[in-house]
Amino acid sequence: MDISQNTFIVVGTGISGVAATELLLKRGAKVFLYDGNAGLDVGALRDKNPALADVEILLEVVPKEVLSQVNVAVLSPGVPTDIPLVDSFRDYGIAIWGEIELAYVCGKGRIVAITGTNGKTTTTSLVGHIMSGFFSKVNVVGNIGIPYTKVVDEMTDDTVVVAEISSFQLETTVTFAPKVSAILNITPDHLNRHHTMENYIAAKESITKNQGEEDICVLNYNDFVLRAFGEQLTQRVVFFSSTEELSEGLYVKNHHIVWARDGIVEDIIDVDEMQILGAHNHENAMAAIAICHGMGVPMDVIVSGLKTFQAVEHRIEFVCKKNDIAFYNDSKGTNPDAAIKGILAMNRKTVLIGGGYDKESTYDEWIESFGGKVKKLVLIGQTKEKIADCAKAHGFMDFEFADSLEEAIDIAYETAAPGEAVLLSPACASWGMFDNYEQRGDIFKEYVRNLKE
Repeated sequence: MDISQNTFIVVGTGISGVAATELLLKRGAKVFLYDGNAGLDVGALRDKNPALADVEILLEVVPKEVLSQVNVAVLSPGVPTDIPLVDSFRDYGIAIWGEIELAYVCGKGRIVAITGTNGKTTTTSLVGHIMSGFFSKVNVVGNIGIPYTKVVDEMTDDTVVVAEISSFQLETTVTFAPKVSAILNITPDHLNRHHTMENYIAAKESITKNQGEEDICVLNYNDFVLRAFGEQLTQRVVFFSSTEELSEGLYVKNHHIVWARDGIVEDIIDVDEMQILGAHNHENAMAAIAICHGMGVPMDVIVSGLKTFQAVEHRIEFVCKKNDIAFYNDSKGTNPDAAIKGILAMNRKTVLIGGGYDKESTYDEWIESFGGKVKKLVLIGQTKEKIADCAKAHGFMDFEFADSLEEAIDIAYETAAPGEAVLLSPACASWGMFDNYEQRGDIFKEYVRNLKE
């Protein structure tokens, strides 16, 4: 498609929407920018983003005369695809893209795309870290915080793009075709957006829809949905497992990650040589090995990167000790499955801080994972009573409500004994109390560091 010969409407004025608009303007397209908030301060938006000076910004309603001009709508990730506005685009025959599709159409280079309910950010960061030790130009983009569209102008044919892709972003891909894709796991999440588990699974699996037979898909063998999916694919599939020995694929044996291929078992690395903890991170490392190898990175470079990579901020991140109580920030544990991994990584009695925005998750498996390790549960946010009811149903009665994160930290600090831990791993999104999980984690760390001993 010749971008310059088409008219676009970008939906959403956040980071992704502004980056998409700026890219389209550079490509010579006519662009309308839309936001559903009638009270948006347009002047402040233009002041913050001078490139928008001459862009027509529409609020709340898109006039029919605009709809009749538009060829493509570019949706920001937070915009559902089943709302009346998007239906109106379809009625007018307007193509529906997301920011990922736009960047792919405009960009160059080779693409690695990583999705999954949990582990995406760690695996994406690890892959970017390893690849930077071999390729001269690597861009780590997507749901990890840097819009893909933001780096398109600096890409060349030699560029390698490592993209963390959410289910929201995958809903609006059309031709997007990574050379290597990975689906790390699929557990219930974002059902308020996707409505059914089947829709959520379909969105995740669509990462492979445009791949060719020579492309690679890396899948978690322990996930039964993904195991069955992998058996249907025509592209080259690499499985990994944290619990089973595979005749073909990566697995953990005697604290070593090994890779069985064509009848030969290769010892890759002793997991104790890595700086990231827990079985879930062994899975992330195996996925990264398969991805990087699939992109042509030599194994010695991969192993070196595994040894030097440090944990991602907000993911089971050690903060400090106060009175010999260890504080861990796992604010990125935004759903029950991710929070279970936070609990499993703890090696001592733990006071757990949980709760937040309700994404219509269920908490039974999270509560069941406590296994005598959780000394007390301190609950905050919209879900605190829902989680408390679930805890009572499972016989866990030692919980307490707090009105703020700071109050929850104070309660946890008073409860924990020397040699024990305090873990923020909410099992819920941050919205309603915080702008995002990063802000929640940053506030936790700052408050903890200022606690008096």
